[in-house]
Amino acid sequence: MCSNITNTATYSRLFRLKTPGCRSFHRIMNHWIDPSLIILNIYFLNLPQLPFFYHFSHLTNHRISCDSQGRLLHTTTIYPTHGKDQQNQAAKMVIGLVKKYDIQAIAIGNGTASRETEQFIRKLQLDNQPIITLVNEDGASIYSASETARQEFPDLDLTVRGAISIGRRLQDPLAELVKTDPKSIGVGQYQHDVDQAALRNSLDEVVTSCVNGVGVELNSASAELLSHVSGLGPALAHNIISWRNGNGPFNSRKELLKVPRLGAKAFELAAGFLRIRHAHNPLDSSGVHPERYGLVNTMANDLGTTVDSLIQSQEFRNKIQIEKYISPDIGRPTLVDIMAELDKPGRDPRSRFQEFAYAENIQAIEDLQPGMKLPAIITNVTNFGAFADIGIHQDGLIHISQLADRFVRDPADVVKVRQHVEVRVLDVDLVRKRISLSMKSE
Repeated sequence: MCSNITNTATYSRLFRLKTPGCRSFHRIMNHWIDPSLIILNIYFLNLPQLPFFYHFSHLTNHRISCDSQGRLLHTTTIYPTHGKDQQNQAAKMVIGLVKKYDIQAIAIGNGTASRETEQFIRKLQLDNQPIITLVNEDGASIYSASETARQEFPDLDLTVRGAISIGRRLQDPLAELVKTDPKSIGVGQYQHDVDQAALRNSLDEVVTSCVNGVGVELNSASAELLSHVSGLGPALAHNIISWRNGNGPFNSRKELLKVPRLGAKAFELAAGFLRIRHAHNPLDSSGVHPERYGLVNTMANDLGTTVDSLIQSQEFRNKIQIEKYISPDIGRPTLVDIMAELDKPGRDPRSRFQEFAYAENIQAIEDLQPGMKLPAIITNVTNFGAFADIGIHQDGLIHISQLADRFVRDPADVVKVRQHVEVRVLDVDLVRKRISLSMKSE
């Protein structure tokens, strides 16, 4: 048994080395409950969807809002699943907005009438062929009624705020999901049974781990996102936003020291996780910490070049012998990390967006037949298997014995939340509305 669930070191390794037997458990009502799957599910939920420059529309509950880089451009109401006249009006509205704002992607909340709305949009055969995809809207209603949403959009009603949130989740889910209580996202087994204080602390640690692992764009990040950066917090995050609003965008990481109450220690902890795109010093847009800028400059000087050229030229980087720079203060792992950053400064470690579509001929549980092979998205991972969304508002269960052709000890070793998989229908119980699925080969 390893240390308590709140131990940061445990979770920093949990995502990389999920060693069997090294798990943290809580004893609740005389039985063991494993909350680590909740943490893993939240971690994997923060995968990216679209690059930051995509424009998109969002349709949910018949409300459409157009957004560019997270800013609201237009909002109106359409009725794509009502009578023919209203559908014709909705079609004209969507076609006009796609053309006006050069929409490149359309996000549809996966709630009521989502599949019908998706089919309606696809049948329009839009000229620029935007990406059309469903987005998980769990927790969007919680955000829309939150103080954060009221501060962002004080003049908009809850439905429009929710629509904006779902659209932003397609653009950058990490930046948007940090505004929502992780427990309201709805992933994880027994999340209401474990000690809530310990769970909250652990979830906060995982969100912080995700934010720091990806990095934060200093000149565009929200206060909620900045507050999860190591060394910062809600107070310093708001001070950064206030300084940015009053003085314009940051030109270098050193300017952070001008922010009120942000001292040397906070700077030391936070600077390496903050990025400044197109900064004068190219290292400010990388994951290299400012205390190692001198080392990189030394590498460049030893090669008779500049830091800019070192980053741009693979030939120069290949000439660097990292053993030459090992010292009591700088070990080989640090040098390897620095070289990786120089190869791809500011690289987003998350996977790229993959467009997904459900089977068009499956609209309800009655359409399912044993033996069917369907595309699916993993929505939850538990001790006894995983749940998968096949596009009918009723998730199916992939029992742990059906996850792979081999023996599976831990479902998290095989699948993760939001993973795209192909499943085979084993059984359909129409009375109890239960669906059994398999990922095994026939």
